[in-house]
Amino acid sequence: MSNTDLIIEERSADIGDFLVGRLIPFRKKRMVGPFIFIDHMGPSQLGPDKYLDVDQHPHIGLSTLTFLLEGEIVHEDSMGTKQRITPGSVNWMVAGKGVTHTERTPQDMRTGIHTMHGYQIWVALPKELEDSAPEFHHIAARELPQWQDGSAEFKLVAGKGFGKESPVPVHSDLFMVEIKANDTYELKVDGEVSGELGICVVSGEIQACEHTIDGGDLLVSKTDNACTLTMKPNTHIFLFGGKPFPEERFISWNWVSSSKETLAKAKEDWQNKNFPMVTGDDTYIPVP
Repeated sequence: MSNTDLIIEERSADIGDFLVGRLIPFRKKRMVGPFIFIDHMGPSQLGPDKYLDVDQHPHIGLSTLTFLLEGEIVHEDSMGTKQRITPGSVNWMVAGKGVTHTERTPQDMRTGIHTMHGYQIWVALPKELEDSAPEFHHIAARELPQWQDGSAEFKLVAGKGFGKESPVPVHSDLFMVEIKANDTYELKVDGEVSGELGICVVSGEIQACEHTIDGGDLLVSKTDNACTLTMKPNTHIFLFGGKPFPEERFISWNWVSSSKETLAKAKEDWQNKNFPMVTGDDTYIPVP
């Protein structure tokens, strides 16, 4: 997804045990495990003259994970998928060797004002799957593992963590966990997840390394899977990360690859309109 009205600008700092920034990639940390890009959508008021309309655009070499907190989106792609995304569900699209899709506000929601808020996340594929056939999976909110510990509510969005496994069919060692704390909660991550660790503060605030981190910021731990922090009352966060790949990944526009030559070929193919397209949709976003 690319919608400049809904993207939070980056900034970064070093507070000791953590790097702090606005989303990824940021200057001091390009990836967290296989997670290579996070787009924070909103919260923004949509309508009546401003709705979400992301025209046809391509992806290769990654999986997109769409997770909404508020609002709804209709996803359509070149595989023939048409799926309505609702809060708490997971849209998991594996781009592989190439896919095209659109994301739009549903027609029945274009009569008034509503809030759009969520995350569009890119997860790089393992090198051996970068040229795989595209796939699409939708997992309803009720299918995701959910549990409570004290004042905190947990949901395992994707991957493995806290002794549980999400039904999202991921292709590498990763985790994404949503946590909401109603009261002050001491979160200990050591041993509960595996690999590099990022913490996205959606709202509220957390205490880490004697620093207070507010909603909208992202922390990346300097040590794998070991972290203790305090969530203040009414705080909402995501833990994400996993095992990093041995090869470097490169980003060019909406494409991810371990090969710069592959990225150059994708650009040429999109410019020549050689990508698969969404049936019945003649829109086209050119390469910036």
